[in-house]
Amino acid sequence: MPKFFIKTYGCQMNERDAEQVAHSLMARGYERVSKESEADVVLLNTCSVRDMADQKALGKMGMLGRLAKERPHVVFGFLGCMAQARGDELLKGLSHVDLVVGTQKFHRVADYVEELVAKKAARTECAFYHSSQAMDDLRFSIVDVAEERGSQSTIRDQSVTPGQATAFVSIMQGCNMHCTFCIVPQTRGMERSRSINDIVSEVRDLVSRGVKEITLLGQIVNLYGRHEFPKIDNKSPFVQLLEAVDDVNGLERLRFTSPHPIGFRDDLIDAISRLPKLAEHVHLPLQSGSNKILKTMHRAYTAEKYLDLVRRIRRARDGIAITTDIIVGFPGETEDDYKQTRDLVDKIQFDNAFVFRYSPRRGTPAADMLDQIEERTREERNQDLLQVVNVSNRRSLERLVGQCVEVLCEGPSKTNPARLMGRTRTNKIVVFEGSDRLIGELVKVRIEQANGFSLYGTPIREAHVSGVLSLERKPEACATLASF
Repeated sequence: MPKFFIKTYGCQMNERDAEQVAHSLMARGYERVSKESEADVVLLNTCSVRDMADQKALGKMGMLGRLAKERPHVVFGFLGCMAQARGDELLKGLSHVDLVVGTQKFHRVADYVEELVAKKAARTECAFYHSSQAMDDLRFSIVDVAEERGSQSTIRDQSVTPGQATAFVSIMQGCNMHCTFCIVPQTRGMERSRSINDIVSEVRDLVSRGVKEITLLGQIVNLYGRHEFPKIDNKSPFVQLLEAVDDVNGLERLRFTSPHPIGFRDDLIDAISRLPKLAEHVHLPLQSGSNKILKTMHRAYTAEKYLDLVRRIRRARDGIAITTDIIVGFPGETEDDYKQTRDLVDKIQFDNAFVFRYSPRRGTPAADMLDQIEERTREERNQDLLQVVNVSNRRSLERLVGQCVEVLCEGPSKTNPARLMGRTRTNKIVVFEGSDRLIGELVKVRIEQANGFSLYGTPIREAHVSGVLSLERKPEACATLASF
């Protein structure tokens, strides 16, 4: 049985794309392995959002050149955003690379892999019987970064492992916003959305196989279907989709990421307030607290409008967690611009935030802007803002100490495999002790300690209640935080 290895860089969308590729290969009899040294096919699913991600993938593939010499039959390939952006350029200097597939052709990877595996086998056989010139004649590669109509509907199949609690569902591809720092419109194309029926069908299938939590994915997820589908009863296509997925029997939790502030209209705020399965967590990218920088970024909102939106979301759902993305050191960002960002972050008190130093991306308007900020200043602002975020994050965790929370157990803790980990409805990580039979179950856990970025607790004595593996050792405690 041939074996394959996939390493994924970047966002949840990339993870979902990788699962699509894995599913298609396993459907053809391939076995997934965790080490590239054991694989007959090695694929790197790449990201181009930041230069660091490009360099990591290129460095990794360069190191794999040694493996290619030891195992000449192995197929090596780049997939995803960097593949889309660079195309056959990736073959230069990496002679062992056989495959480059862009973001609209993941469903064709299995076909290409099988073709290359066969050619590699023929080439290996040729090495025993023919000259080096004949070997040179059998050199080959496949590059496919062309656009494909309807590609948004091809990311629909994925495997589910025993005890798997969560799954990503891609609802759209592409982005029309053209933020000046972002390469996504070039690597993912224009917005294209799947139908609601198609998405709901995938969700039902996942739930039938034991998945309890679904995260809907899109480059700007809350702008789903705005060009393809009509409003109904003044509800946007995205809200119609949320209602349809919320109605799936057996689904316990529903999330979505990543949205854009301009996509939060009254109908979505209302949906947040009333859909019971929609988790109490919104990831709401800010990027900057300076109106000057927001305008230069083409973000289409002001700091004041963002703050008002945060207040509306918090009024809509008691106890909701809000996380964000922020870029520091964007071209032209003065000390005053940075201070405005810092002050806004401190005022909002996010539950957590991803803080990034600005990284120029080839082909984006921001990369050619004047007043690029030196790396030392970017790093200083990054570290300073992280301290502000860490304080508010710690406060949000400490508020849960002594409370009883609902946790969806995802499996062993990455830092301590002897313990289990899961997430609250507000997306807080909880680590606790328990047997493997809790994996994939909803568990009530009494929080005893907040440490760093995680919570630690103890499951309450097990008792199945309405499909939830409950913990009623101290029932009076559990009643204090029902929303989680």
